[in-house]
Amino acid sequence: MSVFLQTQLKLPAYPQGYHLITEQVEQALPEMRRIKMGFLQVFLQHTSAGLCINENADPTVRKDFQTFVNELIPETYPRFIHNYEGADDMPAHIKSAFFGTSVQIPISGGKLALGIWQGIYLCEFRRNGGSRNLVLTAFGMEK
Repeated sequence: MSVFLQTQLKLPAYPQGYHLITEQVEQALPEMRRIKMGFLQVFLQHTSAGLCINENADPTVRKDFQTFVNELIPETYPRFIHNYEGADDMPAHIKSAFFGTSVQIPISGGKLALGIWQGIYLCEFRRNGGSRNLVLTAFGMEK
């Protein structure tokens, strides 16, 4: 039998950077344990932050992400005209488009089938982005 589950998760405000949110996602949808085989889609309802899956053990990876991406898309780029909300606004929109606002993860045996070194990142591109809303949708075959 197929099962579809959905919930919303409101994350607290994080500083600009890359933050592991895997545990919050798993805790927000405990009913996922019912799924033998399926998928979890995590969707971010914002245009100035992003999601990705990457290294979950060494925090220097997240720092290197921030350093590289900020150099690639600097706030000081002189030709941005969308700056109503500050110098970090337009760069945040571009970074969000690069990273994307959703990830899809297999569910196997009621658990996320992430690799041993993988975690879900909230990529916060604003200095004061505020809280962020996620829609979590799990679907698959019931155990």
